[in-house]
Amino acid sequence: MLFRPQDLDGIAAGTITLAFRRWDKPRVKVGSTQKTRVGVVEFTSCEPVASITEDDARAAGFASPEDVEARMRKTGRVYRVGVRLAGPDPRVALRETPPDEAVFAALERYPWARDYLQAIADRPAVRAPDLAESFGRETAPFKRDIRKLKELGLTISLDVGYRLSPRGEAVLRALTPR
Repeated sequence: MLFRPQDLDGIAAGTITLAFRRWDKPRVKVGSTQKTRVGVVEFTSCEPVASITEDDARAAGFASPEDVEARMRKTGRVYRVGVRLAGPDPRVALRETPPDEAVFAALERYPWARDYLQAIADRPAVRAPDLAESFGRETAPFKRDIRKLKELGLTISLDVGYRLSPRGEAVLRALTPR
């Protein structure tokens, strides 16, 4: 589920406890979580609603139900999704830990990993489409691969582009022939 930056800030502060989406069917499961820039967001409820109340609109960070409606797609059922900050993003702490055998074992499945890490080290804060193009890749699959590296605590997403984490720098040093 995509969140606007101000909504994530509100979830982190505890001032936003609901989100509204128009979907053909629910796209989140109650109890599931999503890693975001403010931490792990948990989905505490997901139910279709016939209308949006004033109180629910305020709990979603909007002034009125009409403001909520204006932000949503025009087709599909309206779902009210309960959200809360469940804790910090575990990848943040992982970025500072030394690489272990598990990370190198995981990287064996990614033959492109060393080249991608090197490109990010050489060109931090470069837009993902530009990095993808340098590898002859489409942006979406390239970004999926970068997310795999992020899950291992190797990269950090910036407002534009990426940079290596301390763990990513250590992995790159270990993978680079001398």
